[in-house]
Amino acid sequence: MSHQLLVDDARVVDGTGAPWFRGAVAVDDGTITAIRRDSAHGLSAETRIDADGSVVAPGFIDAHSHSDLRLFADPSLAPKTRQGITTEIVGQDGFSMAPLYREDGIDQWRDHLGGLAGRLDREWSWRSLATYLDEIDAAAVAPNVATLVGHGTVRYEVLGMDDVEPTEDELAAMAALVAEGLEDGAVGFSSGLVYAPQVYSDTAEVSRLAAELEPYGRPFVAHIRSEGRWIWDALDEFVDVGAEHEIPLHISHFKLTGAAQQGKTDRLLAHVETARERGVDLTADQYPYAAGSSMLTSLLPPWAQSQDAEELRETLADPEQREAIRRDIEEWRVDGWENVPGKTGWDRIEVTSLTSDAFGPHEGQDVAAIASERGCEPIDVLCDVLLAEDLDASMIAHGLIESDVRAIMGSSRVAVGTDGLFGSRPHPRVYGSFPRVLGRYVREENVLSLEEAVRKMTSLPARAMGLDAKGVIRPGLDADLVVFDPAVVADRATFEEPDRYPTGIEHVIVDGTPIVRDGADTGARPGGSIRA
Repeated sequence: MSHQLLVDDARVVDGTGAPWFRGAVAVDDGTITAIRRDSAHGLSAETRIDADGSVVAPGFIDAHSHSDLRLFADPSLAPKTRQGITTEIVGQDGFSMAPLYREDGIDQWRDHLGGLAGRLDREWSWRSLATYLDEIDAAAVAPNVATLVGHGTVRYEVLGMDDVEPTEDELAAMAALVAEGLEDGAVGFSSGLVYAPQVYSDTAEVSRLAAELEPYGRPFVAHIRSEGRWIWDALDEFVDVGAEHEIPLHISHFKLTGAAQQGKTDRLLAHVETARERGVDLTADQYPYAAGSSMLTSLLPPWAQSQDAEELRETLADPEQREAIRRDIEEWRVDGWENVPGKTGWDRIEVTSLTSDAFGPHEGQDVAAIASERGCEPIDVLCDVLLAEDLDASMIAHGLIESDVRAIMGSSRVAVGTDGLFGSRPHPRVYGSFPRVLGRYVREENVLSLEEAVRKMTSLPARAMGLDAKGVIRPGLDADLVVFDPAVVADRATFEEPDRYPTGIEHVIVDGTPIVRDGADTGARPGGSIRA
């Protein structure tokens, strides 16, 4: 029998964490159909990829992606696929692209998410998650794409951006939208409890919405309320919700931020183990860098984030309101707010994705340096940049330490994700996260074995997100594969030059079709939506 595709003479790292073996993998009709260990296997195929001793692994799963809108502008998603990613999990941090039925709501939601998801240069033609997934299929994208249904989205649909407590009827309406999203194929429910509007929710609201997951067994994925000053309370809240409803939990971009918490990884990882001993199925993901990134508006206190675009522009231009923002940041006047500038410092926050004439030349500089150069205060830089960029700017915050990154990476419970925002000057994790783990932390620093690193990129996120047909090289499972040279693979993206593709990722296959061959995009677009 001749197969459609054969990856031959490879070191097979199957995604389970088991030791590699030399062999071949055969594919037919988008499915893995045979695996052979014997070099004299006798298999033949229409298309043969000679791995020449390189590793073949399951395609990498980006456990935390922000490609929700980017995939329509760039269906190839080359910054992701060129690093071996074959599946994207979008709808993160409570910001899914649906359900949105308010006729007056799309423009405000688009403005609110501009710094996170980018702008959509076409009609926002969907309203439900089902029709959003239909649009992904129509776009003929290269990777596979699954989405979570977002807390922020359903809260905005029912309550707008206001800091209000929902009535019982309003809470029921929000829960119904979560259930609708799950019925439409969302692989789970997400929340970003530091972002407006979900920052205004109390634990009872979070718990009520997460309860909709119970009949489905799908995960609650959260950017918890704090990764710094109040992280221990935030972890307790999250784990208690999982214990109450017996649902899987997954923590987004697991880390410790701010000098007060840095170095406490033993306590952090003990929280995970204690939760699992309580019977809570808790996992997490991590990006392999000592700096985070988000939309620039996330540096504002919650009361400012809740305003629509016109109101926010007026606030940013008002000297009295600027002074209120400054005091909220410097004096920590908003209890429970994450306050990134307060815990990180203006000299460690870079502004990125700047296109205006006024601030474009400052792209990549930290806020304190810009303030010094322009003879003003940091708060003026923040407000003036947002005004000049029409609110669509991003930032990189250097608020982590390398020893914490390494310690968290060593946990068997933590998967790999990019959490990458696209833009004119993105965080290097958009282009380099997965090869960085394989090159730096496996080959150079021995933080992980090769097999364990691959497991954290494949079967671990597949299990966490309920993708039963992905993440392992096994007959009958999806033929998403990546071939890389473990002696060469490395990230090349830096903070100074973030849009550089990695080396050593030789072939990437989605549903049995090569989308990257010999390190180059083939133009094939075999991917599409994944519906739970």
